[in-house]
Amino acid sequence: MAQQFCTPAMIATPLLLTAILAVVSANPLGRRTMVVHEKRNAVPSGFVQSGSVPASKEITLRIALTNTDITGLEKTMYEISDPANALYGQHLTPEQVAEFVKPTAEGLAAVTEWLSENDISPKSASNAGDLLQITIPASKADELLSTKFSTFKHVESGVESIRTLAYSVPASLKPHIQFVHPTIAFTAPLRGSPGVTAINTKRALGQEKRKDPVEERYPASCATVVTPACLQAFYGIPTAKATSSANNVLGVAGYVEQFANQADLQRFLGALRPDLVNTTFLQNSGGEAVLDIEYTVGLAGGVPVTFISVGEDNNDGVMGAIDIVTSLLGETDEARPTVLTISYGFNEEDLTIALSRGVCQAYMQLGAVGTSVLFASGDVFVPAAPSGCPFITSVGGSAGLPPQVAANFSSGGFSNYFTVPYYQANDVRTYVASIGEQYAGLYNTTGRGYPDIAAQAESVEIAWKGNFTLVEGTSAASPVSASIFALVNDKLIAAGRPVLGFLNPFLYSAAGRAAFTDVTYGTNPGCNTDGFSASTGWDPVTGLGTPNYQQLLTAVGLDHRSH
Repeated sequence: MAQQFCTPAMIATPLLLTAILAVVSANPLGRRTMVVHEKRNAVPSGFVQSGSVPASKEITLRIALTNTDITGLEKTMYEISDPANALYGQHLTPEQVAEFVKPTAEGLAAVTEWLSENDISPKSASNAGDLLQITIPASKADELLSTKFSTFKHVESGVESIRTLAYSVPASLKPHIQFVHPTIAFTAPLRGSPGVTAINTKRALGQEKRKDPVEERYPASCATVVTPACLQAFYGIPTAKATSSANNVLGVAGYVEQFANQADLQRFLGALRPDLVNTTFLQNSGGEAVLDIEYTVGLAGGVPVTFISVGEDNNDGVMGAIDIVTSLLGETDEARPTVLTISYGFNEEDLTIALSRGVCQAYMQLGAVGTSVLFASGDVFVPAAPSGCPFITSVGGSAGLPPQVAANFSSGGFSNYFTVPYYQANDVRTYVASIGEQYAGLYNTTGRGYPDIAAQAESVEIAWKGNFTLVEGTSAASPVSASIFALVNDKLIAAGRPVLGFLNPFLYSAAGRAAFTDVTYGTNPGCNTDGFSASTGWDPVTGLGTPNYQQLLTAVGLDHRSH
């Protein structure tokens, strides 16, 4: 989802966040001076306006209020996540996080008063009260926001959503409101299912690109069919079960009505991990959910795995992400995942800057309480969200027998919405300098770079709908990586130490880098270009490289020889 040099226009933000156009509300209970809060200049590509919205049609909206001290939370988050800081590992409680993100008293009172003037009673939609939810008729929503909601159809899928191209809020409330959603965010229907192919030997996973000999200690079959045993050999993953199940949960997020399927999981484990045949899940399967569950349960043996399902909502595409965070922050420490893997995402330009920040800040809250959040970087050649968020770990794709090459669909690039975070500033600067004028002006040289790391993403074998088949995509790489970090957490807990939490400052540290095998060959072509190239050090194709479990134990100060 993220090479960003298709056109120079990709750098331009399609939103007008600080418009000064003033209008007067038709509010029958009082007149307020309204100002445009967010605006799109045109209907996004891939969507068409398909009709009006019945006046009585109820619309559910979320109003995100300005937080009390989001900057303070970011500062604290980095302090407790940086191994060089004395506060490293001192994760916050949800209550402590709420103190940072709760709305200001002034803002909450002012927005509530405005809604009350319009006979609207909001309810809180977050733990800290910084999200208010209202459900009102479309005609009232038009009046409240001085706009006109319409129905828009996503051409490819036919899915319809209720959206507008601009909305306004009272001028006096502009400092207190981050965004109202869903309004001008046009997200394509979530896609997560990997590309499923029949088992074959379509190619030896990029071997033709390799300039150095393939190591011979791996089964030859791993060049065409990748199983848990292959990944254990590739990345030093132990075959023994985890022993510290208390306070260590591996979470798998599922969207678009995908669920883990018990029959497929049992078939997969019976054939490839017979020592782990002991888990029950919901019925109804999707390729994405099957892949995620089979390669978390199948690799992180002994670590409890929780599948978190978010139902499909045709009037919203992204708030499920914030809903998951809200739900997990409300869990007990024992039930909340220490690692969360998500293989779904959006095009960055589909979201507004304000909404992107809101989603990103939600993941920051999870990181602050000790949850490592990993996202697949994507397989489509467009800017990616939330991989551009600096508070998640973006996972790209690798392929072949070690030393691996970059999967040619491993999405990566630089965010147009988020600046480069401190932990990778030198890496981004070095890579940008190394490619010189190539693609000059067509990508954001000062944006957050991604992915952060990579893992196997080609010809991964799964059991699906009663058969064994192969899948490919960074959707495979994220659960594989998440399983490795969950196993590291198992050893940390056994040693009486805190779990890893937000990963990136550790990953980019000297010790963290040493636990990854650099991927130096391969590109991610697209838009009639060769794309970015993998290179020595961090690159926007495979990040820092592929993980090694044993070396990660060393990096966190545990003697891997005893494990």
